[in-house]
Parts: sequence; C-alpha cells; structure tokens
Amino acid sequence: MSTSNFPVIILTARPAAGKSEVIDYLKKCDPAERLQRFHIGNVDELDDFVYVWETFEIDDILTKYGKPRIWTDEKYWFKDHFIWNLYIERINLEYRKKVARNPNYHVNTTTLVEFARGGENGIEEALNYLHEDILSKAGIVYIRVDYAESVRKNRRRARPGEEHSILYHSLPDEKMEFYYKTNDWEKLEARNPDFIEVKGIKVPYAVFENMPEKTLDPKLIGDELERVTKKLRETTI
Repeated sequence: MSTSNFPVIILTARPAAGKSEVIDYLKKCDPAERLQRFHIGNVDELDDFVYVWETFEIDDILTKYGKPRIWTDEKYWFKDHFIWNLYIERINLEYRKKVARNPNYHVNTTTLVEFARGGENGIEEALNYLHEDILSKAGIVYIRVDYAESVRKNRRRARPGEEHSILYHSLPDEKMEFYYKTNDWEKLEARNPDFIEVKGIKVPYAVFENMPEKTLDPKLIGDELERVTKKLRETTI
C-alpha cells in the first residue's frame, strides 16, 4: 500500500448493503478530494453483476431459438454452483487484460472489484478464486448490514424496467433467503483483526458499518469511507 492511491479495493457485502451507492459516491467525487481523502484514484469498476445479467440474457436467447439453457432454468435459478466462481474468473480475466494493455494502469487508477456472496463459505470461496495479481495489490472493504436490513434495502431499490441496472436491480425474497441468508464474513474477520489470508497473501481489510444506514447521505458515506480507508492505509504487514 505504498502508492498514493490504492491499486485495488475488493468491495463485498450482502446484496443491497450499499456497495453500489459507495461506488456511485466515489465516481462523483472531485478527483483531487477523492485521492487526498480516500487514496482512491480514477475509479475503474469490475462488478460481477454485469456477468450475472449477461448469463440470464444468453440463456434467454438460447430459449428463444429452442436451444437448452446453459446456466439457469426458466425462473433464473442457477443450475451449477460453479457459476459463482466463473464470475470471479471473468473478473480476473478482465483485470489482467487491463493491466496488459497499460503497464501504468495503476499509476492513477483504483480498481474496485465488487461482488456479493452468501452461504457458509461464499466470501472465502470467492476470494480464493481471485488471481494473485489482484490479491497482492488489494485491500478489502466489507459493508456490514444484517440479513433483515439487506432484505429491506433489496426490496426498496427495485425499479420495474431497470432490473439490469447496477443501482436498481433486486432479487425476489425467496432467492435472497436461498442464496444469502447466511454469510461467512464474521467467521473470516474473527481470525485476525487486520488481515484475511488468501493463498498465503495477507490482505488487509476494514469494515464499513452501514447500520444505521449511511449510504443515503453523501456526507455520512464520506465520513465512514474516510475512517475505513484510513484503517487500510495504516495496516501494514
């Protein structure tokens, strides 16, 4: 973490916890203030929801032409657990292409890697599928809300006709419960107050506390994000 801006921040949480709102806030920040206050450069976002939605669209196209769906059934339930890890591999691939195209990519750019995971080992499994090129440069920010708050905010953000939108997509309650009712973050942070070890790499982390909700108020987002990124900057191996 010696550069003036964070190279990579892995942003994870339950669905609707506030990840997209934090990223939206950062994108709208004055660049000089963003760098000075949060040590975040030009924002380049890698969000696996883009790949999730693409999966639905591809399966729908296959159905249209009488072909078997690959990853989802007609109600968009996933057929194979590995799809979650395929999305992380898509992030790996896209990230490595960016760096290959521009060796100075991180001089002014912070990559925000965003995903939500549930289940007994969901976040840990996703982290272990991230490539070492990402992990070695990363800090983790977890946005903490409990399951009930995640459900409430997931219902609130739904906008008919904008299901494809990063800010306004929403899951039905039954899918929230099936995929996300449990979560392994507390188990991960209980191991060490400053780092999560992934593939032998000690990745520093900090928790953005979003209960009571801060992500509706830009000032509250900024104050909490400043606290969180300060902790990441001060955490050394």
